[in-house]
Amino acid sequence: MEYHFEPLSEEHRQPVIDLFNHYVTHSHAAFLEIPVSYSFFNRFLDITSGYPAIVAKQGYEKVVGFAFLRPYHPAETFRRTAEITYFILPDHTRRGLGTTLLELLVRAARTMGIDSILAAISSRNQPSLHFHLRQGFKECGRFPRVGRKFGEDFDVVWMHMRIEPPLRATPSL
Repeated sequence: MEYHFEPLSEEHRQPVIDLFNHYVTHSHAAFLEIPVSYSFFNRFLDITSGYPAIVAKQGYEKVVGFAFLRPYHPAETFRRTAEITYFILPDHTRRGLGTTLLELLVRAARTMGIDSILAAISSRNQPSLHFHLRQGFKECGRFPRVGRKFGEDFDVVWMHMRIEPPLRATPSL
């Protein structure tokens, strides 16, 4: 499958919200229980301002995923840490797309001086927990039974990935 990546923009409002609402209504991947309106896209644009935000398209047409980094905390002391979010249509999972999106965001994070990426994941979202572990994230915290969706309690699992800055070329003598 060939994918094309581009910066998240206004033209992606409807497909991104439709994709997000799929996970709102069918899974524990999104913490919300009620589908959001298209105006919710403004929140995505606001929280990602100055951070990488991308969509994945099948070919150059259909949006099949999106991913972004956002500030973990507004205090300047946390400027080296970002929180990650991504959603991929179910038919496009387990095909390497999540790995590619993560790699693109990690590359962009390095150029911004970000060296820690955090992910907040529902304990009932086992595929995401396994994906993050395979990608080098480590569980660093867990808030037991702080959420309830579909009548089921869930933990919020915090995962952390430390990324190294790019290697500087060593001057030759």
